[in-house]
Amino acid sequence: MEQSEIQAVEYCFESNSSCLKEVRSTAVYVVMYIFTVAVVMLTVCGNLVVIISVSHFKQLHTPTNFLMLSLAVADFLVGAVVMPFSIILLIETCWYFGEMFCIIYKILYFFIISVSIGNVACIAIDRYFVVCHPLLYSTKVTVNVTAAVILLNWLISLLYNLAFMYFNGNIDGTEMLNFCLGDCLLFITKSGIIIDLLFTLILPCSIMITLYFKIFVVARQHARAISSVTEQMRSADGDNNKISTKSERKAAKTLGILVIVFLLCLVPYYICSLALENVDRTSLLFSLLSWLLYFNSAINPIIYALFYPWFQKSVKLIVTLKIFKIESSLINVFSKDI
Repeated sequence: MEQSEIQAVEYCFESNSSCLKEVRSTAVYVVMYIFTVAVVMLTVCGNLVVIISVSHFKQLHTPTNFLMLSLAVADFLVGAVVMPFSIILLIETCWYFGEMFCIIYKILYFFIISVSIGNVACIAIDRYFVVCHPLLYSTKVTVNVTAAVILLNWLISLLYNLAFMYFNGNIDGTEMLNFCLGDCLLFITKSGIIIDLLFTLILPCSIMITLYFKIFVVARQHARAISSVTEQMRSADGDNNKISTKSERKAAKTLGILVIVFLLCLVPYYICSLALENVDRTSLLFSLLSWLLYFNSAINPIIYALFYPWFQKSVKLIVTLKIFKIESSLINVFSKDI
């Protein structure tokens, strides 16, 4: 019995100061890798399609679509840069990449997710001006203004997260919690959690909820105004009331999905952060909550792009062009052989 228990114990490295490695069955390893890799592929591929679509077609070079492009780039980096290392840390329960890269990983983790959240808030502001102030939007909001806003969002997110990590002792090493070789722990003070909660969750959520509520109110007023005008012209009350009701429900459904998904992905992480004294990123609970944040990056292209007809048309065109190029190359190969 004692011999089997000794064999079940594994270490991250062959060293006396090495951390213990959690031992799981083969079936558990397979299920965890399949699930996490599927989320990574969904995040990378979904956002990559959005990036290619907006970048390739000049007709899509609008301020709103450039904000979606910035969001897709941030979410793509989450899937391509952050998630692969999170998979190893979650499943293997060991950090194999050294202390310096651990610091870089933690900075990238907070920076890219912060940029993604900032883009979501900017999209809410953009839609507010489109619906509520269309004349001001058409004259003042240009591609250059949008590019400046995007650049400012990335720069502020970088500076904020560098300062946040530094003052919590995760960069200068004053609060490094690597008790054993193979750790990559994150230390955040209670005051740091509250500050991050304010700037990363409460502020963008307040902006989103307030602006989307105003958008819904204005959209409902527009729908009713259109319904009343059509009613006077056609004298058909029943059909127009149905149209108005249908428009209101569609607007409420779309805006409700945007806000609910955003809150479901972020709120649990911060609630648990406030409930605990220090944040242990290697714990199973925070690993799962971190992947809930990642899932927000995976579902963003579905919410912000797949609901739009232009995106579906651009995907069809891209696929058609790829198929045409493949067929042309095959024809050229066969013609040379003949």
